[in-house]
Amino acid sequence: MSEPLKVRGMVLQAAPSGDYDKRVVLLTKERGRITAFARGARKTKSSILAAANPFVFGTFTVYEGRDAYTLVQAEVSNYFMELREDLVGTCYGCYFMEVASYYTRENLDGSQVLNLLYATLRALSNARLDNELIRCIFEQKAMVLNGEYPYETAQDPSLQEATRYAIAYVIASPIQKLYTFTLTQEIFQEFRRVQDRFNRMYIDREFKSLEILKSMTVAVWPRAGL
Repeated sequence: MSEPLKVRGMVLQAAPSGDYDKRVVLLTKERGRITAFARGARKTKSSILAAANPFVFGTFTVYEGRDAYTLVQAEVSNYFMELREDLVGTCYGCYFMEVASYYTRENLDGSQVLNLLYATLRALSNARLDNELIRCIFEQKAMVLNGEYPYETAQDPSLQEATRYAIAYVIASPIQKLYTFTLTQEIFQEFRRVQDRFNRMYIDREFKSLEILKSMTVAVWPRAGL
């Protein structure tokens, strides 16, 4: 058996495997997006029963196999229970995790997307922040981190000045400073239209979680200015 490996990350997906096991997808700082099997994780006395679930963030001990990893231990830093207990929060969170999975691969540095995902879920847990603005910022920054976002958009003269400023702010700001502004309804609508256009241009798949989210929610636009 290989030596145990500790990875810092978040559970993106979890599904039953066999009678008592789970198959989990982890986004990790050290190994990018990996698949691991949690043996006995569905047993009531399992030490990883609570950890082998989506939204769980922490340090995971795994063994590397030929085709997948085996998860044997977890030191949980955050369960994000406030999201898991809220239907709308769960839907947004699942969408953010699906996008994070889309932009990451095994054995590629996953630290930036992991940091973005964590900061975004923290913002989503803050009732004072608008969920749709969080979604738009997350989508834009994910594209920036992936090297796909057209930076010249921040100078597009067809956009209002406040919209250009918001775009430039998201491009340039460190992840921990992203969710620190709001927009008027008019500016947010333009901001949203720009990002929707880039989503259609640069993303080559449909996200099931987003379709569910759209069917459940009605956007409540931010009211304060940037």
